[in-house]
Amino acid sequence: MHEAWVGGWSGQPSFSVELLAPLHDLNLRFLDLVGSHQGGAGSWGAAGSLDLPGGASARLGPMTASQRAAAAHCPYALFDLRFHDEAHWNARLQGAAHWRVADEGAEEDIANFVRLALFYAWHVATTTRHAARLLLGMSERTAGAFRATTLNCLPTLVASETANLSVRFLDSGVYWSALVSAAVRRDDQKLRRIQLFGLQLAAAAQLP
Repeated sequence: MHEAWVGGWSGQPSFSVELLAPLHDLNLRFLDLVGSHQGGAGSWGAAGSLDLPGGASARLGPMTASQRAAAAHCPYALFDLRFHDEAHWNARLQGAAHWRVADEGAEEDIANFVRLALFYAWHVATTTRHAARLLLGMSERTAGAFRATTLNCLPTLVASETANLSVRFLDSGVYWSALVSAAVRRDDQKLRRIQLFGLQLAAAAQLP
């Protein structure tokens, strides 16, 4: 089951440009954001949530725009908003219609990214059947909760969800070190291999 899922996903046969292009853009925005917040600039989320494991953070800052774009070109999100946490999103989305838009205490660039990520997550969940699970690590229950939420409710979630924004695959220094290294060297074959490794990590996280 694990191998079948990864094998079917790696070819990306069912993912349209309309889904992948904005995801690649979000990944690039996220890497830019992480790079700009290294070295203690500002505060964001839980301690260590923006530090790339495997010593990759130190190499992210000096990367060129084209190198970051190469690293961002993955068929899955490089960021996370606790999309795997069914209980969290069930509670948040059920009450979203009754909340007002809160003042955003987070830095503007962080809040803007979270806003875009939430709109993308809603779009993916409402327009396709399984893409939210594959691209974002959502369970079907969470995707269903997003489908049941109106677009107008999403801005009420931005202020609180900035604290939950984190780097995906935080436990895999091997992944992040290899991804950054391949992007810096513009090694297309190595990039492809590490992107497939990321698919395996994402699939493993979905297994019971």
